[in-house]
Amino acid sequence: MGQQILGRKQKISNDAWLEAMKQIEDLVPKSELDARVGQTVKDIMATTNGKKAAVAWSGGKDSLVLADVCRQAGIEDSVLVVSNLEYSAFTEWVDRNKPPKLEIINTGQDIEWLVKHPQMLFPQDSNTAAQWFHIVQHRGQAKYYKAHELDMILLGRRRADGNYVGKGSNIYTDGKGVTRFSPLADWSHEEVLAYIHYYNLVMPPIYDWKNGYLCGTHPWAARQWTGSIENGWKEVYEIEPDIVKEAAKKIPSAKEFLKGLE
Repeated sequence: MGQQILGRKQKISNDAWLEAMKQIEDLVPKSELDARVGQTVKDIMATTNGKKAAVAWSGGKDSLVLADVCRQAGIEDSVLVVSNLEYSAFTEWVDRNKPPKLEIINTGQDIEWLVKHPQMLFPQDSNTAAQWFHIVQHRGQAKYYKAHELDMILLGRRRADGNYVGKGSNIYTDGKGVTRFSPLADWSHEEVLAYIHYYNLVMPPIYDWKNGYLCGTHPWAARQWTGSIENGWKEVYEIEPDIVKEAAKKIPSAKEFLKGLE
């Protein structure tokens, strides 16, 4: 549906995302988007019928669209999983823009944890980046799932991002018994951007920062695409200097970065 100019997420430049948003009305007419939305709402209602379901909300573009579409399908309970390594600007944005029935779970990773797990700082490979999702998002989602006795949790995962969404059905159950359903699995990047545009969704500040569309929402220590640890500190410093100053009390590479600024 619509015209697709964006390819696989990992190969799209941040500038390409911004350019696509500028011409989104030409790429995806609202009538086509509304047809897609209507079908997705029907799919969600049919799949979750008789089941206790909630939305995994990260504040990122896909989860913003998912939560709004799920609201139309009658699902409003949601969970946000965070750590103690969040950007202040993002935390403040969440306070202002979170869904009404959002529950926040903090999995507790902090500076002391980073000191003990230095390999997790600014992941330079996909495997390390994936570990962040397992120790924060997946762990927190499983906790919420069990506490609320859910039958299903809905995610904003899409095939266009290269994400696993299940084999054919967009549903899968992991080893811990958590069933995940990805209603937007077949949506294009352009359709997600079009929904944000046409429905005036408020994006978090992360998308205004360097490589915002590549990094997405994340704990600052999980920031990807930095090229090096030093560049990671540089990018975080440009966003929120106090994070680096606080980290420098415990982490040598942060201290060295600050010395280089003198």
